[in-house]
Amino acid sequence: MFSDKQVGEATALRHRLHQQPELKFQENNTAALVAERLRALGYRVTEGIATTGVMAELATGREGPVIAFRADMDALPIEEANTFEHRSQRQGLMHACGHDGHTATLLLAAEAIMALRDELCGHIKLLFQPGEEGGNGADIMVKAGVLENPKVDAIFGYHNRPGFPAGQLFVKPGPAMGGNDTYKITIEGISGHAAMPHLAVDPIYVGASLIQQLQGLVGRHKSPLEAGVITVAAFHAGDAANVIPGQAELLVNIRSDRPSSREALAGKLEQVTAGVCAAHSAQFHLEHLHQVPPLVNDPKWSERVLTIANRHAVSHDIQQLDYMPTMGAEDFAFYLQEVPGCFFFVGNGDSAYLHNEHYDFNDAVLPVAGGMFVALAKELLSRT
Repeated sequence: MFSDKQVGEATALRHRLHQQPELKFQENNTAALVAERLRALGYRVTEGIATTGVMAELATGREGPVIAFRADMDALPIEEANTFEHRSQRQGLMHACGHDGHTATLLLAAEAIMALRDELCGHIKLLFQPGEEGGNGADIMVKAGVLENPKVDAIFGYHNRPGFPAGQLFVKPGPAMGGNDTYKITIEGISGHAAMPHLAVDPIYVGASLIQQLQGLVGRHKSPLEAGVITVAAFHAGDAANVIPGQAELLVNIRSDRPSSREALAGKLEQVTAGVCAAHSAQFHLEHLHQVPPLVNDPKWSERVLTIANRHAVSHDIQQLDYMPTMGAEDFAFYLQEVPGCFFFVGNGDSAYLHNEHYDFNDAVLPVAGGMFVALAKELLSRT
């Protein structure tokens, strides 16, 4: 599907992006490079969407479906520990999740899709998104109207997955990645002397009780046939051995695999917190810091992606998974709340895991994932 020259150029571009990582909503140089490449290919390009996002459009002039493909562009605030030649040249910044590879993949596919222009009908949108890492860039892109004018009928994206065979393409119909809700709970007690706890309201004791009760939501309120977990990731209170502090802060992270499991966990957080605090005469403030919905693939589109992948032999190993490959969150879920589609995965081989200082995107993934995008364009927008 791709020549050795095309894959080589995509690999070189990926290495260039890896050397120059940019944080969420600061992807100015990355976005400029992407826009330049897409214009040179003949796409109509819109820049500055959701701060630094780029949308490229191919309108064939012939009636047909509207499909969208998405890649993310942002890096992470991690100091890279790799020593290869294309390691990050920016201190404290690193492409530790493979967004450099995702961007290079979609640019590789963009070239092949443009070459097929006369064989296609309908309309294609290529979305290069900022702020996936904790910025909910997809949500901002949606609100900026990228799925409208013309309205997108189906959307597709992918993520590389360390720990799966290199180049393996797989799809999980239905719930495929976890939703992420992060809260800060501030417990207001009454400070006092450590020797006289009856004259105080101890927020540490209240917080410890709350932690225990929250696990009851996982064990007794969420269906055992659904996935979800509650993690109290931080607990800050006090700084003296003989003082009961007046306040404690907890950071709570909730993962869920579908709306019903999210309601069983995040939906009951305030109720449980209020009950525990009331039992000990404490007050509380609940702040919702971040939310990404569960990523749920449309079953029919998932089946179609697998059928197209096999028909075009985009990988030597194509699988349908019956289990969720990760509870990690992915803001592609915001697109899937608006239009149907499928978020597929490609194995990255035996590499360090995502968000690790030794991680690197496997360049062998480029023609596989890029081939999937091209195959989708061929099948869904064929004139015949």
